[in-house]
Amino acid sequence: MAANIPDYAPQLQRLMQQAGLSSDRELSQKAGVPEIQLSRLRRGLALQTRADILLKISQALQISLNELLATLAPDYVELEQPASTAIEQEYQRLQATIEQQRASVIQEFQLSSVQILESWMLQWPTAASKAQENQQLRAHKLLPLLRPVEQLLQHWGVESIAPVGAELPYNPQQHQLIEGTAQPGEPVKVRYTGYRQGEKLLYRAKVSPV
Repeated sequence: MAANIPDYAPQLQRLMQQAGLSSDRELSQKAGVPEIQLSRLRRGLALQTRADILLKISQALQISLNELLATLAPDYVELEQPASTAIEQEYQRLQATIEQQRASVIQEFQLSSVQILESWMLQWPTAASKAQENQQLRAHKLLPLLRPVEQLLQHWGVESIAPVGAELPYNPQQHQLIEGTAQPGEPVKVRYTGYRQGEKLLYRAKVSPV
């Protein structure tokens, strides 16, 4: 005699209809899980399914984890609230950890790219300033070609401390004297720009006394 295999297809179909989902593929895509996991739920294997997958499916169906298990798990004894809450909190903690790791990888990539571009970043603004002053220089024609690189740095939040040629009060924390001497607050002129990313100083601007 064949074993009695539970069939929870009607219950799952009802939950899908309540959530406005018309097919397994639609639920699978919304939850971000393989369709085979939905087949497992129909066969009464909810309690043998990973907690993170159950949470994704319950969120896609717009119901709580308890409600999903109460509907689809055979011989289900409702979880105590602290237990289900702990599962959801652990899932949220894992999600937050993944986001933090992703942000860290992006920041590391940006910093390594900035290091590769260091020579260009420090030298180009000065060369561009001279090219703008002298329209006869062939380099003047190259200025528009490098605009995308400048836009990329802006997108990363990398900004110059001050433009080349600017005169401003000397600040030893942001400025590096390349000749002469100056006291804090005395006027200096920017010869090579510096950069910062948010609150982090990447390169001090190189200045000289006015």
